[in-house]
Amino acid sequence: MGTTQPIRSKSELSAFRMYYRDIKPNMRNYCLIVMGLNTALRISDLLRLKWDNVYNYTCRYQPISRTQASRIVKTAAGKTVQDEHISCHSLRKTFGRQVYNMNSDNAELALVKLMELFNHSSVAITKRYLGLRQEEILQTYDCLSF
Repeated sequence: MGTTQPIRSKSELSAFRMYYRDIKPNMRNYCLIVMGLNTALRISDLLRLKWDNVYNYTCRYQPISRTQASRIVKTAAGKTVQDEHISCHSLRKTFGRQVYNMNSDNAELALVKLMELFNHSSVAITKRYLGLRQEEILQTYDCLSF
């Protein structure tokens, strides 16, 4: 079994995000994916949320289990993402990866902030967590001009 990976490709991320909205409509599943991608909450924290924590109305849906959440994510990933190592934890990792990518002009500061957000003990752990490869790190430094 491989290490869980973030979704790196923008087109795959977009397709993954929209799978339960456009391809196989299911508002509950869509909200799970979007909340996971946009908040960096752990799946255990996401599953504890109630609809009234997010929206101000009553919902007929019953709470879902961690296993069901995993099936929801793996189904969408299987249809939209080429990497086979996508799991519920990929939502959190993808959030971090997107923050890192959007702050490429100040990548080290982004990594420090993500380290604190994820409660990691070092930037090295955060780099590994985000699936940053050595060549990606070197490319970041190649873009710098002094």
